[in-house]
This record gives sequence, structure tokens and C-alpha cells, in this order.
Amino acid sequence: MKKMSKILIKNANLISMDEKKEKILYGIDILIENNIIRKIQMNIQESADKVINATGKVVMPGLVNTHAHVPMSIFRETVDGYKTQEWLEEKIWPMEEKLTEEDVYYSSLLTFIEMIYSGNTTINDMYYLEDAIVKAALKAKVRIQLTRTLMDSDGNGERRYAELKRLIKNVYNKYENISLNVGMSGFYICSEKCIKIGAEIAKDKDLPIHIHFCENSKEVEEIKEKYNVSDVISPIKKYLKDYHLVLAHSVKLTDDEIKELSKYNVYIAHCPISNLKLGCGIAPIYKMFKNQIIISLGTDGQGSGCNLDMFETMRFTALLQKGILENPKVFPAYEILKMATINGAKALKLDEKIGTIEEGKNADLIIINLDTANTNPINDVFSQIVYNANGTNVETTIVNGKILMENRKLKIDVDEKEIIKKCEEIINRIK
Repeated sequence: MKKMSKILIKNANLISMDEKKEKILYGIDILIENNIIRKIQMNIQESADKVINATGKVVMPGLVNTHAHVPMSIFRETVDGYKTQEWLEEKIWPMEEKLTEEDVYYSSLLTFIEMIYSGNTTINDMYYLEDAIVKAALKAKVRIQLTRTLMDSDGNGERRYAELKRLIKNVYNKYENISLNVGMSGFYICSEKCIKIGAEIAKDKDLPIHIHFCENSKEVEEIKEKYNVSDVISPIKKYLKDYHLVLAHSVKLTDDEIKELSKYNVYIAHCPISNLKLGCGIAPIYKMFKNQIIISLGTDGQGSGCNLDMFETMRFTALLQKGILENPKVFPAYEILKMATINGAKALKLDEKIGTIEEGKNADLIIINLDTANTNPINDVFSQIVYNANGTNVETTIVNGKILMENRKLKIDVDEKEIIKKCEEIINRIK
């Protein structure tokens, strides 16, 4: 019988994101047994294999990144000054055609290291060569939801359908930290057949559907032309109205489209930094929020989103909305923290496992050190996490009960310098 592993976190300032509890609890102990949070209370008197002194530090749920392209770490700042379609068609896709499985493995590992350093414990990926991503995720021990992205405008739809079905056969319900969704690259490059096949697969396995949606004005025009419709919600109404949808970007939506969208089971993956970098605009997420649509946060791939620092994404989310609405009261800091944690878990259909720190849930959590120059003096802990902190304030990262970083030192079996060297070689070869 396998010996039970115990981690005891002592004397933490706990932001559990559990709506049934106070927003912050002081002097709390947390007992983790194997991968599960077993006790949350003051002064736990139990022996443990590992005791972490969290005095003066904040413990909160790990951050959930609901839209990214994991292997795109190697494309960081390779291209600047391009709109989305030109960026993809002229620059990114030609480089991606040269990628091997080994390339994707090492570039994924680089992304996972960046995740761990910045407290991002779960990531929602949309890419291909997924076997290499699975291998890297198992090596790094992060939590990932992934797919084989569908599109058929280039004539390769059948191959992608087969690859997604193979991924599901090989991975579905086989790994604790790996879940799946059905990814669609966008309605403008997916035919009616492509959407229907994706929907059938999602229904069969009860999976979320993850879609690039209304990222820019050109995409909106192409959706309307392709489906001969006057609004971008029509493909959802016609094909996907009964499905769990994660809509990445959702920048170019009218007020009427937002109201219509609120009738369906949709979650927004808001990627403010990528949308700014590619000149797409600013998503009207406050209007979505007022229409009871749940907002989660994503970084997008590092090629357009710059980095995976979800603290930066939180800050941009709050500041942009206050600025464009000329209203500093919109989106208090705690609401932004919800977007980065429990809302993300809900979007990925993982909220029974993660997103809050509760007894019985999986132990995905981070320990934040706010006793630093950039976050002091402490006046409002929620605001200071959102507006002052960054990924370097994360001291310890725990995923599924495993310590992946402690005191800013990686605890996973990887050679960070070698991975960086490999990724430099990859991008120099393909660009």
C-alpha cells in the first residue's frame, strides 16, 4: 500500500475564493494529504512529511489561464507590428510548418517552467503535435486542458478530426492533471461540417468547446460572409446553443450580440494583452459581466501575449475597463481575482476540483510573498495582488499536491538552462 504523503502549511493568510467563507482568513493551517486538501483550520496538530511556514504570506488558489498556445514560447517577440491574420499567415504559420515533435516538447517545457514560476497552475491549450505537449506536461507536473485544434479551410479537416479522436482515445480520463476539450480555430475557418463533427465529439465525451471568437474586425466580416448572416452569434445559435463554450477574445461584439450570447452556456477567455499587441481592440467585458456572462482570463501564446504572467493580465484587465468606461469603480480587485481562479475553473469545467481552496478539492495553490518592495506597505491585500504584485512574488507553487516550486526554486526534474538553449536553437532554425 502506497504511503500517504502529507504537506502542512502553517499560519497562512488564506484567500480561498470560496464564496461560503470570509474573503480572507488569517493564521490558517492547511493540511494536504496526497493530492487533496483535507483540513483548513487554525492550529492543526498533525505530523506531516513537509511543513511550510507561511507566516505573513498569502495562500490562494493557483491561477487558471483559459486561453494559450503552449508551444508558442519560442515565438516570443519574433514578429511585431502585424494584425492578427497577417501575423499568422505571413509569419507564424510558415514557421510552425517546420516544427517537429521534439521542438514542441522543448518549447512546451519552457512554457511550463514559466507557468510554475508565475503561479499559473492550470493552462488551457490550443495547438497541435499534442503528443509532445502531453509528454512535457507529465514531465513538468502542471495541470493542462488541451485539444487537437479543428479547422478545415485549408483542406486538411479529415486529418485533424482523426488526430483529435486519437488524442481522446489515448488521453481521455487517463491522467490526473490532463483534461480535454474540443478546439475550433474559429468559425471563419471552420465549415458547417467541421463544427458539427466537433460538436458531436464534445457531446459524446461531455467536453467543453474552445473557440477563437471575434478577435478582430476582419474575422467578424469573414464569419458573416461565410455563413451569410448579419450577426456573429448565428453559428452558435444554429450549431452550438446547447454546448459548454469557452470563447477566446470576443473583442468585436455589439450590445445586441452580447445580450444574445448571454442566453447560452458561454464563458469568455479574456486576453487583453494579446488583443492590444495585435491591434484588435479592447473586449467589452463589463457589458458581458452585466449580462451575467462569466469572464475568465487568458494570456494567449507568448508570440502575441508577451508572457504568461497572469498578474499582469489581471492588472491590464482592471485598468483597461476603468479607463475606457471612465469609471474607477468597475471591477473591484476581488472580482478580478475571481476571473483568474474560480471563473477559469468554471470555464474549463474543472470547478469541482480546483479554483478555490476547500476541503476535499485538489491541492492546486500558490504561496505569495508580499513582504517585498513592490507590494509594501500592505493596505489592501486584494488590490495589491492585482495592481502591485507580479509573478516573481510567487514563492511556492503546488499542483495536485506536488510542490513544483519552493522558495523560487524549481522542484521538477528538468534542466532549465538546457531547455532554454534548445529553444534558442529551434527558433534560429525555423525563422
